[in-house]
Amino acid sequence: MTNEWFECKVRYDKTLETGLLKKVTEAYIVEALSFTEAEKRFIEEMTPYISGEFEVTDIRKARLTELFESIDNNADRWFKAKVAYVVLDEKTGQEKRTNQMMLVQATDFRDAVVALDKGMKGTLGDWVIVSIAETPIMDVFRYKATE
Repeated sequence: MTNEWFECKVRYDKTLETGLLKKVTEAYIVEALSFTEAEKRFIEEMTPYISGEFEVTDIRKARLTELFESIDNNADRWFKAKVAYVVLDEKTGQEKRTNQMMLVQATDFRDAVVALDKGMKGTLGDWVIVSIAETPIMDVFRYKATE
């Protein structure tokens, strides 16, 4: 069985710079085997960062085929890229496209395009970028094997 990506949302009281409390909902991506494991791992990851109570409000499968992380510390945004693999149908001569969603960590839109190009380098088939959009995702929690 392979790990899957889950988008998890958490709602909690965040202390603003002015000192006021505001209810916020933030989205994160968690790599896990199941919904149950995703929720468990998400709670474990979030507990040290949130003081007070919080509620996991949503967990759903994130239909991602690839995730490109950046080593740049300034890359603090996540962009969802829709990429179409282009194949020529030999029988009909028609171009056939298969769309896939990917997540790219970058500093801005231009950096996301560069990071996607770099990540896709060496891909055997032809592909084109259909769209890239910034997401509200705050962070990604990759699977960590326990001893």
